[in-house]
Amino acid sequence: MRTMSIDHDAQAGPAAADDAAAGTAHDLAIGAVEEQFALLVNRIRNGIRDRAERISPGLQPAGYKLLSMVSRSGAIRAGALAEMLATDKSAVSRLIHQLETLGLVTRTPDPEDGRASLVVATAEGERRMESTRANDQAMLYQQLSSWDEAEVRRLAELLAKLNGAL
Repeated sequence: MRTMSIDHDAQAGPAAADDAAAGTAHDLAIGAVEEQFALLVNRIRNGIRDRAERISPGLQPAGYKLLSMVSRSGAIRAGALAEMLATDKSAVSRLIHQLETLGLVTRTPDPEDGRASLVVATAEGERRMESTRANDQAMLYQQLSSWDEAEVRRLAELLAKLNGAL
């Protein structure tokens, strides 16, 4: 006895085939985004390592991130830095100590709580961060200089949309 095989896609008609093709095309597009995103994340990671070296030879990327946060926030408690870096307070304390030794940050008493201290970038820490930021901004301007304004705006919109979804 012979059994018949039924092709469900053929029975569903052209609309189902179009949906399947669209799903596959969408999946391929997401795969391409994932691949490009992985390359971008790797470049960003390498860039942070390079920035840390420019700030001070031997400075670890986490030290650069901490200095950047302190520079942007002004005066900030170590506990808040630990939360922002998603790490424990002892690791942040070691990073602060390293940055203090390099003369890039200092601790000052917290006027709201005498038991706590605030971490503040020194003038030298601010100078080095500003130099690094200016270099990064110049590089970004150079890399996007051949793009037209609409492309740059669209990139900003898409990045904002992605950041909002994450």
